[in-house]
Amino acid sequence: MLPKILEDNLSIPVVGAPLFIISRPDLVIAQCKAGVVGSFPALNARPQELLSDWIKQIKDELGQFKEDNPDKKVAPFAVNQICHLSNDRLFKDVETCVKHEAPIIITSLRPPEDLVKAIHSYGGLVFHDVISTRHAQKAVEQEVDGLILVCAGAGGHAGNLSPFALLRETREWYDGTILLSGSISDGFSISSALAMGADLAYVGTRFIATKESEADDDYKKMLIESAAKDIVYTNYFSGVKGNYLGPSISRAGMDPESLPEADKTKMNFNSGGNATAKVWKDIYGAGQGISSIKNSPTVDELVTQMRQEFDSANKELVEKVSKY
Repeated sequence: MLPKILEDNLSIPVVGAPLFIISRPDLVIAQCKAGVVGSFPALNARPQELLSDWIKQIKDELGQFKEDNPDKKVAPFAVNQICHLSNDRLFKDVETCVKHEAPIIITSLRPPEDLVKAIHSYGGLVFHDVISTRHAQKAVEQEVDGLILVCAGAGGHAGNLSPFALLRETREWYDGTILLSGSISDGFSISSALAMGADLAYVGTRFIATKESEADDDYKKMLIESAAKDIVYTNYFSGVKGNYLGPSISRAGMDPESLPEADKTKMNFNSGGNATAKVWKDIYGAGQGISSIKNSPTVDELVTQMRQEFDSANKELVEKVSKY
């Protein structure tokens, strides 16, 4: 099911995943104007006081765009909060989001109950990302509004369960909003996510290679030139398992095939964790769906393309299943 805030406000069933360093107001605003939920990590706004300015800028620009384009679908935005002891900004960042009534909060790692209550106090939504049924059940116990299933193949921090397994297992006991993540980078995979039982597709890597993205040209070029075989799954860089571009690891002087296990006592989501090279800045995160990345369009062009692929996939699926 879709929350009311998303009904009639999406051009395609997509939430843009928050991208550390990369997601900033220009990308978020472009995503929302194109009819997909745009999001950014609160930690991207540095210093902390900048977070208030960003939220105000996004709300003001989207409000004006809605007024000027009353017939267009304009999606709400989301702010990502990293709920971990290493994030010493969490309290202030949540306080800022409550003050400005950010419509959606995406929580990662631990969903603290008091955060959920604070966001619900003004009618906001909380979506929590999980990699297992156990994590999902804990999040639902704390009354989050939706689950983001981060499955095998997702860019950045990711689980190792097949989306078929985790999604169907979750649907056995949960009938709320589910966002599916893992190698979703075009309209065909978006259609597949819905066919499997998800309500929304959670897309990150594909938006890195867009004009509005803050990623440098080298990052975008590497995405375009790489394929699924180049993705490396490791916990070495932050202490949490994630997917990264092998060529960026090699360039940093490390062997992608023989990375050691992380020292979990140094888990840190603000920097490079266990490596000298900085994760996200020098070591590029990416999901396994990168083979569909052939260019670096504007967000609007990309969403239009995704819509066309989505419609084509849906039509083809109907034709196929009608034979049985």
